[in-house]
This record gives sequence, structure tokens and C-alpha cells, in this order.
Amino acid sequence: MPITIADLKDWTFTVDYERIAWAVADREGESMNALGRRPTEELEKIVSAVEGAEAGEIKGLVLISAKDTSFIAGADINEFDAYDTEDKIKDAVTQTLALFDRIEKLPVPVVAAIHGYCLGGGLELALACHWRIADREEGTRLGFPEVKLGIFPGLNGTVRAIRSAGPLDGMTAMLTAKMLRPTAARAMGLVDQLVPTRHNLRWAARKAVLKKLRSKGAPWWKKVMAKQPVRGFLAKQMREKTAAKVREEHYPAPFRLIDLFETCGDDPEAMRLAETEMFAPLMVSDTSRNLRRCFKLSEMLKGSAPKSSAKEDAFKPRKVHVIGAGTMGGDIAAWCVACGMQASLQDLDEAQIDKALSRAKKLFKKRVRGKTAFDSAVARLIADPEGRHIKHADVIIEAVAEKLEVKQNLFADLEGKAKPGAVLATNTSSLKLEEIAAPLKDPGRLVGIHFFNPVAQLPLVEVVRGDSTREEEIGKACAFVTAINKLPLIVKSCPGFLVNRVLAPYMMEAVRLYQEGQPREKIDQAALKFGMPMGPMELMDMVGLDICNKVGEELSLAPEGEGSQDNVLASLVKQGKLGKKTGRGFYQWEDGKPKREPMDFSDTELTRLGEKLMAPLLAEAARAEAEGVVADADHVDAGVIFGTGFAPFRGGPLHYAKTKNAAADKEAA
Repeated sequence: MPITIADLKDWTFTVDYERIAWAVADREGESMNALGRRPTEELEKIVSAVEGAEAGEIKGLVLISAKDTSFIAGADINEFDAYDTEDKIKDAVTQTLALFDRIEKLPVPVVAAIHGYCLGGGLELALACHWRIADREEGTRLGFPEVKLGIFPGLNGTVRAIRSAGPLDGMTAMLTAKMLRPTAARAMGLVDQLVPTRHNLRWAARKAVLKKLRSKGAPWWKKVMAKQPVRGFLAKQMREKTAAKVREEHYPAPFRLIDLFETCGDDPEAMRLAETEMFAPLMVSDTSRNLRRCFKLSEMLKGSAPKSSAKEDAFKPRKVHVIGAGTMGGDIAAWCVACGMQASLQDLDEAQIDKALSRAKKLFKKRVRGKTAFDSAVARLIADPEGRHIKHADVIIEAVAEKLEVKQNLFADLEGKAKPGAVLATNTSSLKLEEIAAPLKDPGRLVGIHFFNPVAQLPLVEVVRGDSTREEEIGKACAFVTAINKLPLIVKSCPGFLVNRVLAPYMMEAVRLYQEGQPREKIDQAALKFGMPMGPMELMDMVGLDICNKVGEELSLAPEGEGSQDNVLASLVKQGKLGKKTGRGFYQWEDGKPKREPMDFSDTELTRLGEKLMAPLLAEAARAEAEGVVADADHVDAGVIFGTGFAPFRGGPLHYAKTKNAAADKEAA
């Protein structure tokens, strides 16, 4: 009789005429596969069926996905919060570990056929299989993103990654959390075989089963690195490189992973047991909870576009026209091209366009692989000083000087040239959308798409809604932002929108503290200790003191009182000391780096100063929520995290303030 399994919702199971069993992941009601409780329980049923088959009844098992997007994109993060104690985590982990061990011990070949995202727990499952095949398609990526969630692989992925890729490559993959292209994963040893497309996976998996292929694991010369004293040397190097990027007090997970490797790296059985013991405390930590919150906030922004019509849902921008080839405009155009679009770049000054094209090539070298892809990207970025491509563009973005009359005249002209349905967008950071749109015949067509500098690094883009902006235009703008791999945050048209409005008081507070005599190094160290990616003094020098001063003026902020220009920031601007771009600002800059005086301060001093420094930011974030600048508190937190780099492990300014106040109330009680 044929082997069947009843009541499967997230998998299908069949045995073909060659007696090869096919377990196809297809999670019900979801666009991606994730290892939640039900998919794991159903996989256990499949494994039991294979274990219980009579000799020769099943020749092998293939795990494959029916989804276009993923093999298995990791564990189901939405279920994590239910595991709120270490004991609950250990129980859940132990059950899944036992299942993965059973897969590894099956007497018949088990093949993982990988298309799409194979991440976290999905890659740990694949590593428990005997043979791994991946396609070379652009959407296929493998990796261990766990450290971004405040944990490390906890389903014996640490052991199996080191076994397959060796200590150096395996640990590097886990510590960096990079999403690897299939070719890189194959070079490491995480994948055994590559095929051109997903359509080749089934045939290749069939052959692997019939040939009884099994991965040999890392070569001997890689395995030697797990032995002492080499292991101790590697652990030391890993710890130093990690400490150069993050603080252990803020992000302990990568440091615990290094500890695990250093202690048990040459003893797989000891490492299996120690992994669970070290994983559980990380999973219940505030850091992990808050980083999971950040992940959910990013997913919220990706799905934040209003949906009001089929036409809006169908908007798929492919051609972008950018007017203004300065640093911001040129980098917007280059980023769009790096994300697969065509971009035309217009400016009255053709020398500016040439500079932008030259800068773009540097970005393409980092973002695209191979000469063919590079040449294609260069060809898709078009110098268009006369604006001939306006009529073909799906999205038109102006990034010219912040002068109202200039922008008004520009959009009045564009309105007659743009094709119907094209998005008309301004990248203004200070002018009101309503005023820019005033001369238009259809002012509801104008939307703000506000990027942040540097464009390639900051993930957030503010989508600005004016009083008359139509929801359809907001939806199309969000679709465009998502298409270029950025996070859209819908904001109300008001001075500073959200990000600059919240960030400016923080920077002005730093200037005020500096004027009071606090060393610039102490101010920056206090911010870093709090968890900011860069100190405010260095940040202002990087942005440009003239720009910071202008933002302060626009928002009526100054360190010595509202509207006052008698401050050190304005003074430096008057002297032409504008920061990094002039070589002198709050710091003197040499070889692209600020020259700092060596200074040490106590943790207590830095903590107190950090709280004082952050107070205006927290207060302004609360006011922005109260005034409805964005939809709700979660959107405030998301905007400030992804737009300013606010310490992700704290979960956002409003979440941090709420948690802090709750802790104070509990202590007082």
C-alpha cells in the first residue's frame, strides 16, 4: 500500500514510482516557509513515516519547497515570545534537536533541495540532511541571521556549520550573519552541489538519492583549526573583530558564540550540550526581545503601504528620473540602478552629472557581481541633462536646492511632461509639501520621498503625505521605496517630518553640553555607551555643520534658547569650519577620520551623561506621537531606529522610555 500521512497543512508528502519520498514545504496561508510549531510537528510525522517504512520501500527523502521565495526562511519569530523562560526554551529546543538527529540518522539518503531563502533554522535543518543542493538563482540566499536577533544558532547549527564548513568559515558565517549567495555557500562547504535554476532541483535531487550521495564535510586542513592552540588564536581574533563592531554589554550573543567555540570547538558532543545551555539565557534576554521587536517593526514598514485599488497594487516602477545630480540626487539614482532599475539623471551642470556617474561606479563595484552585471548597471544609469527621459519615467524625484520658487516652477513644468500615473516626488527635507504643490493643476499628485544620507547605508525613507496628497500616490511611493529595498515610513507634512525633528534636539543638546564644558570625546563616548552607532559630535561633523545649523534654525532650536544663533555651532559655520568636508569642525579630520584626544571616563559618568543627552530625543519622540506625525508609537520607534540608528537593542525610544518608567515604578513600589 502507498505510504500516506493524514492532516498535513504545511507539507505535502508523496512517494514516487522510483520510491523516492518527497516532502514539500508549503506553509498554509503564508508567502514564506518558517519552522513554527505545526510545520515542525508535521515534519516529525514525515520522518516517522520514513523510519517506519519497510526495507526498500523508500530509497531516499528529499526536502524541497513549493514557495517561490523560500526553502525555509528560519524559525517562526512570532512564536518566540511564548517561550518566556529558559526551561520552556530548552524543552522546545530539545524536541527539535531530537528530530534533526533522527533525520541525520535515517538509513536512506536525505537531500535538501534549496531555492529561495534558507536561513537560520532552515539552514540548520538543511545541514542535518546528508546532501545539500542549491540553485544559482538571484533570490536564493543562505545564512545564519541569528546574531541580529540577539541569539546564535540553537538547533545544533553551531556544530553542523563547523563540521561542514570548518571552524573559520563556519564561525564567520554565524558571527557576520551575512546572507550568502549559493556560490559562496558552496565554496564554504555549506552546500554540496549547485544547479542553474530551481527547475533543475528535482532532477538533481533524484540523482543524488539514487547515487546515495553524502557530504564529506570540511577537509582535514580546515578541521585542524578546531585544535588548540589554533582554536584559541582564532577565538582571540574573532573576539577582537567583533568588539570593534559592537559592545559586548549591548550585544552579548556573538561573544557567547565565540566562548562556545573556544571551550568546545574540538568536541562536537560537548558543544551540542553547551549550545543549548548558552542559547536559552540569550533567548529570554531583553536584548533578544528588543531585537526581535526591531525585526517585526521592519516587517511592519514593508507592509505599511495603503491599499485602495487594484491599479495601485499593480504599480511596478522600473524607470526613475532624478533631477539634481548633487550628492543626494546622484546617489538616489545610483541606488535605484543597483536595485535593478533604469535611472536617468538630470542637472544643469553636466560636470555634476559626471561626478555622480563616477561615484555610482564605486557603488556598483560593491553591490553587483561580475563584469557583465557591472557593465549592465553602468549602462542603466543615463546622463540626461536635457530631461528627455522624463516622459518615460515611472517615478520622478527632484533633489534640487531647497528653494520654494525653484521647486514650484520645476513641478509645474513636470506636470505637463510626465506620463499619466507617474509618481511626482520631492526629496525636500524642510519645505512644506502643500506650498510646493500649490501651483499644480493636480496638487494631490505630489508626494514626498525623503531619503537620508548616505543613501546606500540608511534603510529608512520617509514617504510624506501633504494635506491634499491622494492615498493612491502614497501607495505608489511606498511600492517604489520597497522595490529599492528600503523601508517606507509614512509621515505627515510638518517641519522636520519625523527623523530630523527627533534627531535635531539630540544634536542641539550635544552642542549645549559642549558649550557648558563637557569634552566632545566624553559626549560621543556617552552616546556610544548608550548604544548609538556614532557620537553626536562626530555625526554632526559627518553630516556637515552648515546642514545641522540650518535644521536647527528651521525647527527653531538652538543650544542657548529658542531661535538664538549665539552658539558654538553657528560660530563654527561662520568660520567655514563645516566638519569632515572642510577638514575641521568639532573635530579636526585627518585621512577621513576625526582626531580625538585620549580620554577615559567612568561608566557611571558616561551613563549619566548619556541619559541627559538622550532626554530631548525621547521627549520629542513622544510629542511626535501625540501630534500624529506617524500612525502610532510603533511607527515612531521604527522611524527613529531605522532613520537615526537609535540603539536597536533598546527597542526604540518610546519602547525604551516605557520600559524604563515601568522598571522605576516597580522599584519604587
